[in-house]
Amino acid sequence: MKSSVSEDLGCRRGDFSRKHYGSVELLISSDADGAIQRAGRFRVENGSSDENASTLPGTWRRTDVHLENPEYHTRWYFKYFLGQVHQNYIGNDAEKSPFFLSVTLSDQNNQRVPQYRAILWRKTGTQKICLPYSPTKTLSVKSILSAMDLDKFEKGPREIFHPEIQKDLLVLEEQEGSVNFKFGVLYAKDGQLTDDEMFSNETGSDAFQKFLNLLGDTVTLKGWTGYRGGLDTKNDTTGIHSVYTVYQGHEIMFHVSTMLPYSKENKQQVERKRHIGNDIVTIVFQEGEEPSPAFKPSMIRSHFTHIFALVRYDPQNDNYRLKIFSEESVPLFGPPLPSPPVFTDHQEFRDFLLVKLINGEKATLETPTFAQKRRRTLDMLIRSLYQDLMPDVHKNMLNRRSFSDVLPESPRSARKKEEARQAEFVRIGQALKLKSIVRVDAPPSLVASGICKKEPWEPQCFYSHFPHEAVCADPWGQALLVSTDAGVLLVDDDLPSVPVFDRTLPVKQMHVLEALDLLILRADKGKDARLFVFRLSAVQKGVGGKQAARSRCDCRENKLEKTKGCHLYAINTHHSRELRVVVAIRNKLLLITRKHNKLGGVADPSPLSPQSESPVEEFQYIREICLSDSPVVMTLVDGPTEESDNLICVAYRHQFDVVNESTGEAFRLHHVEASRVHFVAAIDVYEDGEAGLLLCYNYSCIYKKVCPFNGGSFLVQPSASDFQFCWNQAPCAIVCAFPYLLAFTTDSIEIRLVVNGNLVHTAVVPQLQLVASRSDIYFTATAAEHEGRSAGSSKAASAHNSPQTPPGRDAAVFPSSLGEGEIESKNLYKIPLRNLVGRSIERPLKSPLVSKVITPPTSVGMGIAAIPVTHSLSLSRMEIKEIASRTRRELLGLCDEGGPRSEGTPKPKSKARKRLEESQGGPMPGTVRSTSSDRITSSSLESPSTAEANPEGPCQSAGSDQDPGADREGSPIWGSSPFQLTGSSDEDVIDLK
Repeated sequence: MKSSVSEDLGCRRGDFSRKHYGSVELLISSDADGAIQRAGRFRVENGSSDENASTLPGTWRRTDVHLENPEYHTRWYFKYFLGQVHQNYIGNDAEKSPFFLSVTLSDQNNQRVPQYRAILWRKTGTQKICLPYSPTKTLSVKSILSAMDLDKFEKGPREIFHPEIQKDLLVLEEQEGSVNFKFGVLYAKDGQLTDDEMFSNETGSDAFQKFLNLLGDTVTLKGWTGYRGGLDTKNDTTGIHSVYTVYQGHEIMFHVSTMLPYSKENKQQVERKRHIGNDIVTIVFQEGEEPSPAFKPSMIRSHFTHIFALVRYDPQNDNYRLKIFSEESVPLFGPPLPSPPVFTDHQEFRDFLLVKLINGEKATLETPTFAQKRRRTLDMLIRSLYQDLMPDVHKNMLNRRSFSDVLPESPRSARKKEEARQAEFVRIGQALKLKSIVRVDAPPSLVASGICKKEPWEPQCFYSHFPHEAVCADPWGQALLVSTDAGVLLVDDDLPSVPVFDRTLPVKQMHVLEALDLLILRADKGKDARLFVFRLSAVQKGVGGKQAARSRCDCRENKLEKTKGCHLYAINTHHSRELRVVVAIRNKLLLITRKHNKLGGVADPSPLSPQSESPVEEFQYIREICLSDSPVVMTLVDGPTEESDNLICVAYRHQFDVVNESTGEAFRLHHVEASRVHFVAAIDVYEDGEAGLLLCYNYSCIYKKVCPFNGGSFLVQPSASDFQFCWNQAPCAIVCAFPYLLAFTTDSIEIRLVVNGNLVHTAVVPQLQLVASRSDIYFTATAAEHEGRSAGSSKAASAHNSPQTPPGRDAAVFPSSLGEGEIESKNLYKIPLRNLVGRSIERPLKSPLVSKVITPPTSVGMGIAAIPVTHSLSLSRMEIKEIASRTRRELLGLCDEGGPRSEGTPKPKSKARKRLEESQGGPMPGTVRSTSSDRITSSSLESPSTAEANPEGPCQSAGSDQDPGADREGSPIWGSSPFQLTGSSDEDVIDLK
């Protein structure tokens, strides 16, 4: 039975509170005479309860500002399928609703991790999953659909051979939302209380113009070839100028009220309201001092605008204050406002505002109004496409084999015919990809998004060349106690590992409780599995005295009674007055507590009764609880009174149950509707002091609020705060570190937000295994290293001992094994908890190995100067024509190589270009057209094949400078992170160089 290494990670890792995202209020607007005009319920975010608080800048970090569900991680079909060989299927589910399935075998960003990616298109939405690749085992369509909980069919899926299907599937993916945005900007003078007054402002103030210059570039609309956001670019009917910018690859057009046509005769300014009133998000720039009458969303008569961002400028202190109003039905979205919401750095304010607005518009599309429209459109498109394809069943468009294997290659009998079909398939797909790029509808790439910055989840190498297979671990001071195949070792980053227990004690779970001077182990050896408890001071004494590692025979006095045959245990680690241990022995649960001790303090025995070396006598058996089956996952949940309302969450069969510790009564928490269930974790989180549970199984994650007991009973009721989402890859373990939720798979870390489950980032880490997560997060990963490389210190070697191997120019796409001259090396990595939670927490005690002073790492690898990321405008017509011409030659096979080039293989440079680059000391800079010199500060814009393959090149953003959290203890330095934020070197097949 596996051990749960991702348990007990609730509010110790940050307060989980929706209050950070505002509170819902009833807002009423009135006219100058005090008569009520309109009212509405909005969630108000102001960063603090007191708007007149000190105007000091908020204590938030630049790395906390993330685009949620970024398109370079969510638009799979464009990135991984379009223009590449893949298979598409059509079928009917049990409800006779048509569906489409797309499957491809791809490499995760050239990280030597081949895997299957599958997209299921249904009327209810799109589901995407990753499945592991095995060279010896083929994957069937039936198994893929079963992983997506689709087991019953009215008509079995059949393969679609027609290459034009790519165009239709691309249209289905575009229903997820636009990659470009249009925001309204409304200027309001001091004292204006109605929308007619605000829209009638013919010009703005100097402060308003300064704000517009901060937002973007002023462009001339006539002849404009970029994203226009519904404005007229031919006849100047919607104004002469507008404000435009590009942020992380997204084009944004602002509908500025003072730039839209003004009519003296029309007091309602219908032409202005026609654009700004139909924007989902509107910025309101209000003049005047803070005590003046504040703006309320009910002042604007619009049924379409769901989010208002109120901006005030303080000329005396040269700072901006922000306030967000969201319609009640809009789901929570980040980033949360700092407290107080005052920004003295204008560039940071611009970044925060744009990310907040982009995330807000994406969240609005999930409201019932927009979601129902999107489902109807998706259902109509799928049914129409299904009807168009079904008459051609007998014309070789569909393949009769229903559950064919998903093969990377075609059968030998039809090799030539299949190669010709695949060549045509790829040609049409690449042409569609080029067309999307030219018409500015393509999702941004990692290079265009410019996110080469230090992120809070970047790890540092804790111990390089770790020679053992880690089973589980727990931090002990600054060291790590690791259970391996060679026994239990005490590991520090710059000291040799010290054996603590030999291999006769196979430890599967452990807890190091320094505050209680306790070490709890579960040694699993068949029927003789037991729980052992040790006094940490005694273990440390043996380590300091260089005694031989203890064997199982040496630990007889440390066996905990009645725990023989246990396969799982759990403890409470926060918000409690006593230590509780629940041990699972088949279908029985044993509740054990520690006598006369509080969890928050160290044991203080009487001087008359000396402390024994074994703490077994300090534990007492309380009761036994019988379950209907053996639990796979178990978590303790502390009740509000901690007397008779403590809970045990267990997972077995197809359900999650909660058990009352006092009565043993079990209540159904969640039933899993799936043929096969793989339970991952049940994580207790505490929202504003109230307990909640994150239930993770298969690809799903569900948040359930735990209702308090009433007379010993417990009733599960749906809550408005409950939410559910799906992981892209089946996780092996889950770690909660507010505001992040990290899923560890066999080869990636998927990072989402706790508050709404939105995706933030996916990092590829080959051969990944989580080993500890109760404080800092530790995991092992393999890194391909060349033979003969000397093993230096872990800190210095962290740059090249990366688990995420940078995609080199000559890296193979699908290596079945390590490259020539490379050996498999396993390293231990650490993600500091304080980097994730962004606040000061209780630090570990001193290392049990040696007392030492932690010195900050030197600035190794900082030789490359930080160059701000460019906010570039669209490509020129000449550049687009050159791209189209070159791409056409490549698609027709007129390349210099004389044949098609495999995906991921870099294009060789011409001799003249190579000589020019060598003379200039680097690659040729790209041509960028700009109308604003303050927005374009970089001298080069690398292509995807170069910039993404070189994450440490000139692609650092201004936000990656030394931020308030950069001097935190244990923070990795830029350039030495074990896995940088690299993208796929083949994610854009079209070479934009």
